[in-house]
Amino acid sequence: MMGPRQEAQPALFYEFSLEDHVPQDHLLRSIDRFVDLTDVRAYLADFYSHTGRPSVDPELLIRMLLVGYCFGIRSERRLCEEVHLNLAYRWFCRLDLSDRVPDHSTFSKNRHGRFRDSELLRHLFEMTVARCIEEGLVSGQRMAIDASLIEADANKQNSTAKEDWDAGQIDPADAPRAVREYLDTLDEAAFGAASEVQPKFTSHSDPASQWTAARKGPAFFSYSDNYLIDTDHGVIVDVEATRSIRQAEVGSTKTMLERVKDKFELHPERLIADTAYGTGPMLGWLVDRKIAPHIPVFDKSGRTDGTWTRADFEWDAANDQYICPEGHELKQFRRNYSDPNRGPTGKGTARYRALKEVCQACPSRARCCPNADARKITREEHEDARQVARDIAKTKQYVISMKLRKKVEMLFAHLKRILGLNRLRLRGPCGANDEFLLAATAQNLRKLAKILPALQQPRKA
Repeated sequence: MMGPRQEAQPALFYEFSLEDHVPQDHLLRSIDRFVDLTDVRAYLADFYSHTGRPSVDPELLIRMLLVGYCFGIRSERRLCEEVHLNLAYRWFCRLDLSDRVPDHSTFSKNRHGRFRDSELLRHLFEMTVARCIEEGLVSGQRMAIDASLIEADANKQNSTAKEDWDAGQIDPADAPRAVREYLDTLDEAAFGAASEVQPKFTSHSDPASQWTAARKGPAFFSYSDNYLIDTDHGVIVDVEATRSIRQAEVGSTKTMLERVKDKFELHPERLIADTAYGTGPMLGWLVDRKIAPHIPVFDKSGRTDGTWTRADFEWDAANDQYICPEGHELKQFRRNYSDPNRGPTGKGTARYRALKEVCQACPSRARCCPNADARKITREEHEDARQVARDIAKTKQYVISMKLRKKVEMLFAHLKRILGLNRLRLRGPCGANDEFLLAATAQNLRKLAKILPALQQPRKA
């Protein structure tokens, strides 16, 4: 028998509780236990006027942003609509059914103003890291570093070739916000000062973004999202936005390691990374700070013609010389020279030479220097640190570290596939930094919720 037609019967009074209608196993219930924003108002107190109309509660804005980044809601307009309709989102944002959701423009005004001036989003991210440390998810013994390209909100059609670009013609007073940020970062190691090489194209709407073809496909404008994680549970302990070039990404490692040491007193015993971070200066910096570099050495000394490479020569540190496989000495200095060209090259390398008459009479000359009168070898300034990394690469711990490094790549996959951060919405270095901080905060909160879920309470009868 077909039942009667269902028709809405409006009632004069409703007894309704959001608490009863949010499922006990909802992700936001677990996340809510780790979101403590009680100090946000005090933290922002100096950035609000003591007179005028009351503003939107900053805690409400932060909670709405967390909802958006935790569930991959990229548009703030859509975020306001979802919070208006979704009961769980209202519950998390402390909004009752009759409470009005803020307008989407409120986010822009606060983000470009007091949120950035106070570095609130950095403060929020560090609060989640501190909570992860408190819950025992971070030991600080083993850390991994990597970077991922995130497409910028820019395209080639609105760009200029490097020979036609002149930043000196820009009037900062009349320039858009992203252009002003670009001019402010020209001397920063993470952006303008990372490399003297000019990009092939420069975007008009976001000139700080990097034109790159690093994915071996069509080139695009991008920023690099740099993660420093603790490998125990894959918690992100620091994040940094840089240009999408190797020098900037490697340089951010020093910034993040020093920052977590100052902020959380975390000093890893080992750092895990890929070959891009295995340069001599980077390895030397790590070894000087007693951090074991579990990093493949970035080495171009190998030869493809079958002759002996530098690795075939034995280093004699006590006498500052190399010993060739035939037992002959390669020295840097055999007497005092007034010619500076016979000394260090000035590029952080030293040259070691064998005697010409020795090489000419050597039976292994065809395997050593068939096209030269004598064998020459260059030694980098940080070659000792490079050797430390080579020795570590022969251990079992290194094999384990290479497996742990995949945790960083998994976080980037989660960032793009689950949270939907394939392309930035905000422009400029500050916009990229804001998005990366919020996304990393959301990932840490989801990690806490997954490892330490909320206790299930029985439903009321």
